[in-house]
Amino acid sequence: MKNSRSNALIEAQNRKTPEITSGFDKISSFYGVNVFDKKKMKDYLSKEVYEKLINSINQGDLINQEDANQIATAMKLWAMSKGATHYTHWFQPLTGSTAEKHDSFFEPSGDGAIEKFAGSALVQQEPDASSFPNGGIRNTFEARGYTAWDPSSPAFIMENKSGKTLCIPTVFVSYTGEALDFKAPMLKAVAAIDKAATEVCQYFDKNITKVNASLGIEQEYFLVDLSLYNARPDLVMTGRTLFGHMSAKGQQLEDHYFGSIPERVQSFMVDFENESLKLGIPLKTRHNEVAPMQFECAPIYEEINLAIDHNQLLMDVMEKVARRHNFKVLLHEKPYAGINGSGKHNNWSLITDTGKNLLAPGKTPKNNLMFLAFFVNTIKAVSEHADLLRASIASVSNDHRLGANEAPPAIISIFLGQQLNEVLDEIESSKVSKKVKEEPTMWLGIPKIPNILLDNTDRNRTSPFAFTGNKFELRAVGSSANSSASMTVLNTIVADQLVKFKAEVDKLIKKGEKKDLALVNVIRKYIKESKSIRFEGNGYSSEWEKEAEKRGLSNIKTTPKSLDAYISAKTVELFANHNVFTERELHARHEIMLESFFKKLQIEARVMGEMVNSMIIPSAITYQNELIKNVKGLKEIGLGNEATEIPMRIINKLSEHLSALKNGIDNMLLERKKVNEMGDSREKAVAYDENIKSFFEDIRYHTDKLEQIVDDNSWPLPKFRELLFLK
Repeated sequence: MKNSRSNALIEAQNRKTPEITSGFDKISSFYGVNVFDKKKMKDYLSKEVYEKLINSINQGDLINQEDANQIATAMKLWAMSKGATHYTHWFQPLTGSTAEKHDSFFEPSGDGAIEKFAGSALVQQEPDASSFPNGGIRNTFEARGYTAWDPSSPAFIMENKSGKTLCIPTVFVSYTGEALDFKAPMLKAVAAIDKAATEVCQYFDKNITKVNASLGIEQEYFLVDLSLYNARPDLVMTGRTLFGHMSAKGQQLEDHYFGSIPERVQSFMVDFENESLKLGIPLKTRHNEVAPMQFECAPIYEEINLAIDHNQLLMDVMEKVARRHNFKVLLHEKPYAGINGSGKHNNWSLITDTGKNLLAPGKTPKNNLMFLAFFVNTIKAVSEHADLLRASIASVSNDHRLGANEAPPAIISIFLGQQLNEVLDEIESSKVSKKVKEEPTMWLGIPKIPNILLDNTDRNRTSPFAFTGNKFELRAVGSSANSSASMTVLNTIVADQLVKFKAEVDKLIKKGEKKDLALVNVIRKYIKESKSIRFEGNGYSSEWEKEAEKRGLSNIKTTPKSLDAYISAKTVELFANHNVFTERELHARHEIMLESFFKKLQIEARVMGEMVNSMIIPSAITYQNELIKNVKGLKEIGLGNEATEIPMRIINKLSEHLSALKNGIDNMLLERKKVNEMGDSREKAVAYDENIKSFFEDIRYHTDKLEQIVDDNSWPLPKFRELLFLK
């Protein structure tokens, strides 16, 4: 009799690869067709209102009610011309996923019905916010929350088999104005760095009036056949395999990385890329990643707010399209033990309204002074707030990945590459030269930096924060995360550091020091003060842990304790100074993140108990009973101990592992009951991390041993070799 695993395998093996076709001649012919972009705005709006909307997007100017009505009507007409019947405010609550409530354009009237969409409905809505995480900001019985239109992120149409919906990107705030989402504080952080960076740019170029944070997000993910996924309750409920003996072949041959993309996978990729491109997501790259059935896609760089919206939308599109191809996308940071997990590499830079990348070195020492100002201030900012940056990428799922000899460690450090390290060392040790000519090898103590090409600095996969030619790459963000969390922190700490930098430079200038000398002296000071955060070696090594401790760098390996950085006095002051978070908002988010942590571990523990008690143990006992029958049969035909030795050894091994497994599950259940009685969220999160999670490894060990012993036909769960290598 076939079990669910057998049926799932048969279904998976009988899959047919859909024909790979885009339906278009070239990408440029359909890119952005489902986006209400500037070209469509121009077509549907009056010239006057169009210019006002562009000013709102670029400068944050307010839009009056009359203009909002015209914009709403234009959006409705465009959306209806594409077949949309509904609209929604699309927002990013603190659940980690996106949210939407659909309303129809249809409204009854005295003569029948009309399609209507007012400016008031565009600008603001009031969804029931009672069930979204709020961290104590609101009482449960107070359901009011407001979504407010973000004009800087264009509206788009999401389509599926059931219809098309106009989606309007929004922020989400409480009745009293506190942020209940990821987007609102991130927009404030972007405004802060724009202001701070623009003021520093004025030392070098008076034509610069705005600085935009730029971001490119590389997205890693796994694929698994949908039928095999459905036969694994742990994957369905937690996003990762709680059990599973590693396949004999994993990633050790390094043959998957950049290998030929399997035909069925490429069919999925083409489909989801086309859907994404129609939504204006500028996907550029696709390839196999290191682990089997692991892949990556990457877009072209965009302004940071749009890049993050597009990444959130991308994950949603991937999930929907995967179902059409009988795949499930796994965005968990560590879905399989023993092979690499997945991250979301955030490539961050600063671009001026004159088109200059502030993190791209110039060709002369004088021009490089501007580069060094932003480069060194970023290093200094990370040095000053490393614990907060660590907290921003913390989650129960990312804890499995950070420092697991595949991803950056929990120690925050910065990799610059040999060339730039030598430049900073030379500036630190050199004396200020007052020569004004740029030909000498030194000018004001700044060495002439050779042209730094994009691949002049090696990629250090062990570094959480690496400079890669003209940008910094934050590699520690988890694959399922909303990048707003880490980017809010990064932009705020750099903005704060630039404000302090300007204050120190201005102070020296007021004392009579020449501007360029003042800039160099403060840069040199920061180089010395932030030197401990710079590390060029192997971040996975035990030697680095010892060295980091000597340098005074933190090594906070688990989420509950790392989250303390969010509510420190230093952090509260930082965010308040730049109007990004109030102290109340920070404490609320701290509470939400702690609750999310222990609730996810609580689910894992419950799933583990259910699977062991209802699937693993019964399967092992069934097989054990078959062996007992075998032993009895051998004895009945007159064979002695020699003939029954092997089945008896297996029976005894089964008994040992079954006993240990049952004891482990029962003890975990008792401990969980104690921990669940705790009232304090931090105490409960730490207890789940240190007490409950400590049972997981032993329970998994005995389960995986049983998997190796029990008859393959009797084992109830799809195995790693089937999940990872089924074509």
